[in-house]
Amino acid sequence: MLANNIGLTPVHFFSHGSTMMLGEESESADYWKKCGDEALERNIKGIVIMVPHIPHTPDTDNTANTYQGAHWDCMGDKIELSTNPNPNKSPVAYVHPDKYQNYKLNPDLETTHRCVQMLVQEGFNVSGNDTFDWIHDVYLILIRMFPGGCPPTTLVSANARYDPHFHMKIGSTLRQLRRENYLIIGTGGAVHNLYRNRWAPMMRFRDNFAMDTPPEDWAMEFRQAVEDVITKTSGVQLRRAMTRLMKHPRFRDAHATDDHFMAAMFVAGAAGDEEDENTPAILGAESWELTNMCNSQFTFGRWPKEIAV
Repeated sequence: MLANNIGLTPVHFFSHGSTMMLGEESESADYWKKCGDEALERNIKGIVIMVPHIPHTPDTDNTANTYQGAHWDCMGDKIELSTNPNPNKSPVAYVHPDKYQNYKLNPDLETTHRCVQMLVQEGFNVSGNDTFDWIHDVYLILIRMFPGGCPPTTLVSANARYDPHFHMKIGSTLRQLRRENYLIIGTGGAVHNLYRNRWAPMMRFRDNFAMDTPPEDWAMEFRQAVEDVITKTSGVQLRRAMTRLMKHPRFRDAHATDDHFMAAMFVAGAAGDEEDENTPAILGAESWELTNMCNSQFTFGRWPKEIAV
């Protein structure tokens, strides 16, 4: 029997893939657009999204220092939410600027400050950050979901300790926003090991979907494990199973670093409450890139049949 959580919005775990997923058509891109259309039909208030990497300038406070470069996560026990009122977009390779330069971002500062307070009340060391710009893991998804305009959006950072239970608690804390018609998204990757991708077709021919050989067994095995956990468990069992994936014998092959899997923990927190028991989850689409990168797109829950007018 399905859970009676008709008042909750769905939750998405999206694998954003390479930058070329912004410029090239794919089954995943079609699914992102479908999910965006469904959200707009229900007049969502906004998006709350956890991201694996954002360019950032190092903090002057050594107790809350940050990584500099393409990947950014807060050090110590800190997390941050974007409070930049006019963020720029970090340039991306292998995508024509026309695909993203003119897309206007829409940071939701009111909801962001509210989320900060919600997290503070749960004991998190959290603050706003008004200096960093948005990177492809955010605006790639938003452009594909909402090509007509960006909804109000709140960005949540990860933490560099990569504790799965910590990130799950972030999702659990913000879960109540699902009752208020906010859409919660985690953007990362199901199988995302850049060291084991085959880059030559992209670099030589601008073909990110070329596949001279099938994906290697470690990628196929972990990809299947992720699908099994998400589609065959629910409620608190989902949370337990998701964290156990980081102990899977193929996890380190599939994820050379933990950052792109923290969004899955965030999503499990937002969609893995006792109230979510027996809530269906689906694999909505999937795109393999660079031979060994699996971009699986998952949705937890479903919209009520009534469409807002």
